[in-house]
Parts: sequence; C-alpha cells; structure tokens
Amino acid sequence: MDRLERILSRPVAKPYRSKDIRDQLPPYLNKDGLLDFAPDDVENPKNWSTMRRWYITIVSVFLVVNATFASSSPSGCLNSISEELHVSTEAAGLVITLFLLGYCAGPLFWAPLSEFYGRRWIFYFTFVGYFAFNFLCAFTPNFGGLLVGRFLTGTFASAALSNAPGVLVDIWGPVERGNAMALFSMMTFIGPALGPVISGFLELKEDWRWNFYVLIWLAFFTMCLMFTIPETLPSQVLLNKAKRIRRANVPGYENIKAPVEVTDRTLMGIFRVALTRPWVILFDPISFLVAIYLSVVYMLLYMLFTIYPIVFQEHRGWNAGVGELPLIGTVIGAVIGGAYVFYNSAQEKKKMLAGHQRKPEDRLPVAMVGGILFPITMFWFAWSAAYNYVNWIVPTLAGVFLAASILLIFVAYLNYLTDTYLMFAASALAANTVCRSACGAAAPLFTEQMFNALGVGGGGSLIGGVACLLAPIPFIFYKYGERIRARSKFAPTPQAKPEEGEKKDDVEAEAGRRSSSEEDELALDEEMGVPDQEELDKEIEKERSSTTPSSSSKTGDRFLDASGLEKAE
Repeated sequence: MDRLERILSRPVAKPYRSKDIRDQLPPYLNKDGLLDFAPDDVENPKNWSTMRRWYITIVSVFLVVNATFASSSPSGCLNSISEELHVSTEAAGLVITLFLLGYCAGPLFWAPLSEFYGRRWIFYFTFVGYFAFNFLCAFTPNFGGLLVGRFLTGTFASAALSNAPGVLVDIWGPVERGNAMALFSMMTFIGPALGPVISGFLELKEDWRWNFYVLIWLAFFTMCLMFTIPETLPSQVLLNKAKRIRRANVPGYENIKAPVEVTDRTLMGIFRVALTRPWVILFDPISFLVAIYLSVVYMLLYMLFTIYPIVFQEHRGWNAGVGELPLIGTVIGAVIGGAYVFYNSAQEKKKMLAGHQRKPEDRLPVAMVGGILFPITMFWFAWSAAYNYVNWIVPTLAGVFLAASILLIFVAYLNYLTDTYLMFAASALAANTVCRSACGAAAPLFTEQMFNALGVGGGGSLIGGVACLLAPIPFIFYKYGERIRARSKFAPTPQAKPEEGEKKDDVEAEAGRRSSSEEDELALDEEMGVPDQEELDKEIEKERSSTTPSSSSKTGDRFLDASGLEKAE
C-alpha cells in the first residue's frame, strides 16, 4: 500500500509521508513573520528530484510543441482549403495569420490571470479551450468558421508559450536552467518546421480536415499528460500551504499568511502594467532595435513555409509531401543551434562559479555569430534555390545553417532583454512578443507575391540585405550597450553616489513613487519566468558549496535524509 501511495503521489507532486517519517518541524517563517519555504523544503518545486523536474519540463515543452506545430501546420494544405471552401490561396493564408494574431493577444491576457490563479489552472483552462476549438476548425462548413476557430485556438495556445518559461524558472535554479530553456527555444522552431511536412503528405491522400484531426489527436494525448502537471508558481504554492495550515488549526499558526496575502497588488494593477508599460518600453533604444531585429527573424521563419513550396514544388515539380521534406533541414539546424546554446550555457556556468561578474552584454557574442551567419546563409539559400540545375541538397544545407542562425539570434536577444531590463523584463518581453508575432502573422499574406515578382534570388537577396543592415546591432550594443543602458529610464545600472548638496529627500521620493508600479511589474516577472538576481547569487553560492564533501550519515531509507525527514522526489 505504501508503494502504491507513493506512485500515486508522483503525478501531482504531492509530498508523500510514510510511517517512517517523524513529525514535521513547525512552519517556516521569513523575517516578516510570513510563511516561506524552509531550506530543503520538500514542497519547494526547486527541491524536487531531477527526474520529476525533467518530467514537468518535457510535458510543458510538449504543450509548446502543440502550439507551434499548429501555427504552421495548415500551410501544407492551403490549396485544399482554397478549393473546398471556394476562396483564393491568399485568403486561405489567413488561417496562419489569424492564429499568430492570437499569439499577440493571448500573453497579455493570460499572464495576469496566471499570477492570481496559478500556472496549473491556466494550463488546464486554455489547453482544453484549444482542444475544443480545434473541433470547430476540423468540422466547420465554411471559411468564416475556420478563421474564427483559428483565432481562438491561437489565443488559447499562446498561454503555453507564456506559461512554460515560467514553469521552468519555478523548478530550476538560475545556474541549471540553461539546458531547459535551450530545449524550450529549440521546440519553438522545430514545431513550426514539422507542421507543413505532415500536412503536406496528408494533402496527397486526404483533404485539409485531416490536418486538424492530427492536431486534435496530438492535443488529446498532450492533455492527458497536462493534467499531471502540479502547481509550481512559488507564491501560489505558499498560498495553498498557508490555507492548509490554517485549516489544520496548528497551535500558534492559526492565522498564518503567505506573502501574497498581505500585498496590496490587484488583478487590475497587474493588467494595467501588462497592457500599458510594454508600449512605453518598446521605444527604449535597446528594446526598439531588438524588436526590429527579432521581428524580421520571426517573419522570415514563417515566410519559409511559403518559400519552400515555391522552390521545391512549383519550380522543381515535387509533390505536396516530398516538397515539404527539405524543411526537416531547419529542424536539424535548430538542433545544431540548440547544441551551441547548451555548450555556451555550460561555459557561462563555469565562469559564474569562478566568480566572474556578468553584465548583459556578455549575452551578445552568441547573437554576433548568428548575425553574421544570417545574411550569408540567406544569400546562399536564395541563389542556390533560384536555379533548378543546382542539386536540391545545396539549398537544403543552406536552410540548416539559416535555422541555426535564427535560433542563436532569438535566444541571445531574449536573454539580453531579460538581463538589461531586470524588474521591467516582463514588459520588455511582452512588447517584443507582440511585435514579432504581428510580423509573423503578416508573412503569409505577401510572401508568394513578393517571390513571384522578384524571383527566388531577388526576394531572398532583399531579406539578406536587410539582415546585413541589422548585423552590426549586436556589435554596437556590445561596445556601447552599457552607456545606452545608463541613459535608459527602464534599464537599471549601478548608480553613482549623490554629489554633495544633492537632496536625499528627492531620491527617496522618487523611489517611493516607483515602488507601487514596480511591485506589479515584479508580480508579472514572476509569472513570465524572469530570473531574479538575488536568487541567482544564492544558487551560485549553493553550487560552490555543493562541491565540498557531505558529512551527513545514511539513514538506510533512500527516501529519508540524515535527519529523518523525507527528501523531495
């Protein structure tokens, strides 16, 4: 029975107690007298076993794969949609545009709700909504119903994209988080590349509705796994624990409260920050230039799903299925880019543990590599694909390194934004998400006309030329980024000591004026998974101390620690 109880406790990460575990210590309180996680607390998600945390990571990433796979999947069957629903091919491209517009609206709405209701319930509600509205897409009798279904599925699916990074931050420390975030970044590129390949082969034997049947089957399988995800948001875990202690009437702790219960933040306050501050930060120099760069990169990613059929189906005469297979090269490229990010993260970890003081510009060498590769591989792809006598492997190889460069740029700049804006990073990332999603949504509407007018070589060269103009940005930021940040109102930098005669009251008044809005921003940061510098410092210290031999004695029970308390599973 004990073994069965332990197995059943795993899907919901519920702390399990056996008869061998002695009574727990009193609830742990912080310096303000509020409930907090004790050192090595079994209920702290960061203390769960590595196996459990990787399971949660994989399920969370699988939710992201559903969203990204669905975003591009119909691009392989636009001709079938056009024929059956009696619309032009250009109009059929709206099924991708409307889905990506849902990406724009969703994160601004779901992030504040997640802060109040926790990650788990937002996952449950939104993914069930995504699953349900895919039935509307699959069985709609007209084009209008398909467009409505695609917008709603995009809006609900976007919750996974904004929620999953937060889950990874909840369960992994800042030093060990790099590999999980690299996996997440890879899947945001691999998902869109696989969608057209599968729908293209379905187009050969079945109609476009089978594309949505596949999405429904994939969503059902993922939904079964999703219900095993526990709550990981620290503020919500502590809130649930405080309620449980109050219900138990533990002597001396009848009125214990979690930190979130004594704050004056409101849902409307977080919504106000989520809906207004991103547009202010967007026009900060660093945020603005990064938004332009990533918008071009993201737009190209969704242009590829139109460019590849032009190159391999229209020009070379391949069928709808085989003509999409070269997109697998972009999957390989994303894996190569992800492997480089893994390697770079390991090197950065060694530097941090050695005492190296990081600054945001340390993130940019990865963007420099990607920025140089991007125009080179774009020109390579454009002019090798323009001539049919060039073997198909040549443009396909170009696509491999093009995808790798895109991933390097994407990961490096998102990390740079996070390190630059710190407590305002959630707003900076939200603005960037809306801009790049809007540009990605526009891509299917003009790509075919652009490449028909300019040709594959000319159209690709136009994109490569823009990439050349953007390539110096990481080098400029690397050299002058610190000075630019010093002039920004939103990028915190070490401040010089006030000169003699400067009024201390003015400084304190300014700090008080900003504290309220920053509290709402910090709440949004926690939800969107923005790392905390103080947490990073603690994690580094913990990693250093872990290298010393442990003197704890064995208890004879692999589930108990030296003091007789249960270890996290």
